[in-house]
Amino acid sequence: MPKPFQFNANDVTVEKRETVFQGFFRMDKLWLTHARFDGREMPTFTRELFVRGDATCVLPYDPERDEVVLLEQFRLGALGRDQSPWLLELVAGMNEDGEAPEEVARREAEEEAGLTFGHLEKVCDYLVSPGGTTELVHLYCGHTSTTDAGGLYGLEHEHEDIRAHVVPADEAIAMIQDGRINNAAAIIAIQWLQLNRERLRREWVAA
Repeated sequence: MPKPFQFNANDVTVEKRETVFQGFFRMDKLWLTHARFDGREMPTFTRELFVRGDATCVLPYDPERDEVVLLEQFRLGALGRDQSPWLLELVAGMNEDGEAPEEVARREAEEEAGLTFGHLEKVCDYLVSPGGTTELVHLYCGHTSTTDAGGLYGLEHEHEDIRAHVVPADEAIAMIQDGRINNAAAIIAIQWLQLNRERLRREWVAA
């Protein structure tokens, strides 16, 4: 059997592309074709694509107190499901043109939680839902102090209403296990913390 990744972007032909909606978000429609695994060419087909820039998410972690900071806020996409549409999430923001992910992490930590970071450790980059959107998330864990953390934050003109919670690491892990936290960035970051927690407590406390 051939190994994975035999194709690349050169094996895709976009015959036509047009913007079909431009509001708070943008939607494009594409006519395209691409190579197939059996050697043939895929007939031309259409797809709608949610065009969204890259984002940065960061899990604030205090290794001395063994606590994380999680943000509670309303999310429209969770409305209508058998759960509250107020989710517990990470510090997060969209990357502006030319802005490094680390800059976004530090800016959003101040705006959304009143936090500053020492060391930022990369967790991973991941595509949010590549079947329909362009968004890629840069995910980090940030060294912070939770001593004075918690409270209400958010930018009024951006209609943000955020409550920052200080949560013991064990409780955050339990919320992944029982489904109280069910958004991808938080799940990935907290599970990563579970794997790297003892190392971070050694390295970051010593620093």
